[in-house]
Amino acid sequence: MIPTRRRALLLPAILMAATLALPARAADLLDTVKGRGTLRIAMEGTYPPFNFKDPKTGQLAGYDVDVAKLVASKMGLKPEFITTEWSAILAGLAAGKYDAIVSQVGLTAKRQQVFDFSEPYTYSNPQLIVRKNDKANYASLADLKGKKLGVGQGSVYEQQARAVPGIEVKSYPAAPENLQDLAVGRIDAALNDSLMVAYLLNNSKLPIKAGARVGQAERMAIPFKKGNPQFRAAVNKALHDAAADGSLKQVSMKWFGSDVSRPAK
Repeated sequence: MIPTRRRALLLPAILMAATLALPARAADLLDTVKGRGTLRIAMEGTYPPFNFKDPKTGQLAGYDVDVAKLVASKMGLKPEFITTEWSAILAGLAAGKYDAIVSQVGLTAKRQQVFDFSEPYTYSNPQLIVRKNDKANYASLADLKGKKLGVGQGSVYEQQARAVPGIEVKSYPAAPENLQDLAVGRIDAALNDSLMVAYLLNNSKLPIKAGARVGQAERMAIPFKKGNPQFRAAVNKALHDAAADGSLKQVSMKWFGSDVSRPAK
């Protein structure tokens, strides 16, 4: 789950790398992807229901995968998926290993200093997960002072947790390890995305339950290198077109039973 998810990743170093990597007069990324015919899209691949490998087919599946396919299709491109650990995903983008990330990247001011972003395509809230037999009432992060809280390594949730004095924060590379430790009592609660929480609880046999929502709504968007206004316009148009024809809502309903591509009313 670093899977904001979302995540904070040595941004000063990434900013320097991204700046040094930019040619003086680089062609717009849209020209590059059109010439190649493919859109190279990075995602974690271990973050259900957003992006994960289907155990039956071994193929990538999830909300992010379907959104990425929609965007690529409406841009007239073939999607090429690249999976990478969350802790290295933004650095890989800065290094030009792929064109964009569709992996629930939280839209934050710090990240916008380093990368450009599309308009948001997901809205959700941070939410706690606790053990079913836990009688404590954690209504806010402040209520977890003196407790152990599991978070995604490098995630915005980790930032939020570490900003509250007194919480013992333990970071995990992915959700399964986090929730397993919660179930056996190694941590007192976990913090993750509300949309992921609903999915996890519906698909987990662990003795865990949903806790309180403890933060403001988060916006997830598609990051890519700065200095590509035509590419940005094309991605936003693809998202607009998918919203207009109902295909984006259809994907959302498929995975969540509600339209998470718009702010909740």
